[in-house]
Amino acid sequence: MTEHMRAEALFASDLQPSDRPSDAQVSRAIHTSLLVRGGAAGCAAAVAAEYGEHPEIAAPRMRWALALASRDATAHALAA
Repeated sequence: MTEHMRAEALFASDLQPSDRPSDAQVSRAIHTSLLVRGGAAGCAAAVAAEYGEHPEIAAPRMRWALALASRDATAHALAA
């Protein structure tokens, strides 16, 4: 799974930036979001919908999701 797909899943999750999530919470949120939304395509659809409805909120959330997804990818690479 690519970093961008993880970011979309995190974006579509219930996790909030104000939660200051741990790496474990980020991984769990990504996994749950993918399951609930039917995979990467469902997460991408949720991202697109949010950008259409609330673009002023979507851009900062995606920056947050990309930063955390990058951190999650690094953690997975180190664990492998």
